[in-house]
Amino acid sequence: MKKYVLASAIGFLAMTGVASANQFEAELSALAKGKIAEIASAPEVIGAVKAQNETTAAYDQAKIDELDTAWRAQADAAEQPMIDAALDSEVSGYLMDVQDGSDGMFTEIFVMDAKGLNVGQSDVTSDYWQGDEDKWQQTYSVGPGAVHISELEEDESTQTVQSQVSVSVVDPDSGAVIGAVTFGVNVDKL
Repeated sequence: MKKYVLASAIGFLAMTGVASANQFEAELSALAKGKIAEIASAPEVIGAVKAQNETTAAYDQAKIDELDTAWRAQADAAEQPMIDAALDSEVSGYLMDVQDGSDGMFTEIFVMDAKGLNVGQSDVTSDYWQGDEDKWQQTYSVGPGAVHISELEEDESTQTVQSQVSVSVVDPDSGAVIGAVTFGVNVDKL
């Protein structure tokens, strides 16, 4: 039955070219409150977010825009020092290992700080600042335990239907939200 539903979802997306309502919300919510929450509370994630929050605490919007512009320019450049540094970080290595071990369920994972800036990622993101997007606004700004599930979208490069599932990252010592994490989830693997 799930394969038929997935095929129908892909067919709908192909015909309309737009995102679909998320019929996998219950399964994705359970995943968010289980495995994804566990990963979001890993020491590698908590430590990296805390460290970056110390660095970025004084950043204003002009600095954030400057960094985002530099990231976007490097995404298409031969030299990518900012992107390379992010991908070479310990937390990015951890996220790559999680993605590699997910049997194709996780298509991407990225962690954001208190400003919505990337802390680490399993793959290169198209932009560095996520703070203007629901994935950060509907988790970091909402509080501990917040979950945001996007609509279904077809990934043209992989021909899979996925949803982005985001949760807040919480400091276990203070209980305060310190960041957020987003997982691209291949719904065929649920």
